[in-house]
Amino acid sequence: MKLLLHTCCGPCTTGALAFLREEFASADVCGLFYNPNIHPYAEHERRKECVAAYASEVGLPMIWSEGYEMPLYFRQVAGHEERSERCATCYRLRLARTAQEARERGFDAFTTTLLISPYQQQSVIRSIGEELAEKNGIQFFFENLRRGWGERGRLAREHHLYQQHYCGCIYSEVEAATARQRASPRAAGTATLRPESAPG
Repeated sequence: MKLLLHTCCGPCTTGALAFLREEFASADVCGLFYNPNIHPYAEHERRKECVAAYASEVGLPMIWSEGYEMPLYFRQVAGHEERSERCATCYRLRLARTAQEARERGFDAFTTTLLISPYQQQSVIRSIGEELAEKNGIQFFFENLRRGWGERGRLAREHHLYQQHYCGCIYSEVEAATARQRASPRAAGTATLRPESAPG
């Protein structure tokens, strides 16, 4: 099976890839980095570099989406800024590109590292993935990867990977800051931001 793995960040890639390689030793896994939601540009590039470093360490071939399509992301979410709506829109944007790349490059199936995060809407990701799979004539591989969340953390530390503190979009960054301020008003603006929506 040739499987295209959408990668959202280095830490989430660790746990997802570990599961896939353990459970499907014969699978030919390739990564795709396409995340126009990540803001600002410097954060996008830092996460991209993190994925590249880890992929090089573990021998994961990668496909890199050219450019930075942040304007496309904002056009898509405009008018849908409420969390559940914007996240669904974001999932669709990234998975649509993944499905397209998978079809055009001859992969049998596609999936995403987003499935490992307990902070993402897994049922929505699955629904969108299966819809896009049918549309593109390939398979969407669904697995509840959340049981590997702890392993994700261990591997990220072991490989000294950058661990972000918000999902990626500017909305989640603001939510993370707001959550931190509510939890510790005195520390607001000086302490590390911890997300309400969390990383990945």
